Amino acid sequence: MNEFLLQTINPIAIEIGGLQVRWYGIIIASAIYIAATLADREATKKGFRKDFVVDLVFWAIPLAFLGARFYYVLFEWKHYVANPIDIIKIWEGGIAIYGGLIGGALTTYWFCKKEEVSFTLLLDILAPVVLLAQSIGRWGNFTNQEAHGAEVTRQFLENLHLPSFIIEQMNINGVYYHPTFLYESLWSALGVILLVILRKKAPIKVGEIAATYLVWYGCGRFVIEGMRTDSLWLFGVIRVSQALSLILVIGAIIWVWMQRKNHPQRPTYVSVDDPKSSDLWI
Repeated sequence: MNEFLLQTINPIAIEIGGLQVRWYGIIIASAIYIAATLADREATKKGFRKDFVVDLVFWAIPLAFLGARFYYVLFEWKHYVANPIDIIKIWEGGIAIYGGLIGGALTTYWFCKKEEVSFTLLLDILAPVVLLAQSIGRWGNFTNQEAHGAEVTRQFLENLHLPSFIIEQMNINGVYYHPTFLYESLWSALGVILLVILRKKAPIKVGEIAATYLVWYGCGRFVIEGMRTDSLWLFGVIRVSQALSLILVIGAIIWVWMQRKNHPQRPTYVSVDDPKSSDLWI
């Protein structure tokens, strides 16, 4: 058993002939399935038609992956403009979660308009499960030994009381690194608990669950991104994800303040059971 724990994890889960199935893909697919199942259940309770979220996922997931890739390519444009064939080589890595979130959000907005239901209410439904999927998905980075932080000592990792399999997986070519994947995974998991409690217990208005998600994730991502060694940079001055995190946090706070000021009668999340209600506005 101890000998097993001292081994790093093979990123390839299954290999049949020339076909390789990686743990990263299995983990991401599992996260999507869990999130979609939970979201569809909650959406049905809120008056959305059955399988609404399942139908949304059919469109949102492919476009979210395209968004994640486009985002990465955009901020590494010098490389890709010189090597355009590399744009399609997604198997070599190069996707960004914020790009995926933007792509998914735009697709969701379009789908809600097509179905004539509240986009804002659906964002409140999706926020906790998207954060849950992010928490699970970070373990795909773990199996790939990527999205880590700067070099640390083994003693540092042991002082965090981490299991041996995490410590050993952070040993890359004889060097130990900050498990930033774990920091973000745990931060996201705590955020899920917070959002679920707020949604069930607090008199929080429609749209504010999604806004809380942006503030929670944005703050955590800003700090954790500063620890990573693989960041995309904006003009060599600030990490792209940190800049976007700041924008999202500030924007979400301003949005909530304006809604509370201009629409004090906006319904609470728990009181809504009709996604087509005119009281929802968006």
